[in-house]
Amino acid sequence: MSELQRLQDWYRAQCNEDWEHSFGVKIDTLDNPGWMVKIDLVETDLEGKAFEPQSHGNSDTDTDWIVCKLESGQFVGYGGANNLAELLRTFLNWACA
Repeated sequence: MSELQRLQDWYRAQCNEDWEHSFGVKIDTLDNPGWMVKIDLVETDLEGKAFEPQSHGNSDTDTDWIVCKLESGQFVGYGGANNLAELLRTFLNWACA
């Protein structure tokens, strides 16, 4: 199953006629170029679950790089222009473990 399908399934499982009105998933671009993924964890089974920050590469010098961490009740991931699937996979492998 693709990362996109898995993310859609995770999102749908959170929707309870309340959560989706205040929380959600945001995917945006960066100007270096790259991707930013922010996924709200508040009021999900993942709220409070430990996550070891992950990173590789350097956003200033490499095209293949990611930084993933938890911040303010969100999973936050940044990565190079070709790393969107890896960012989603990092979240999903942790969320569905």
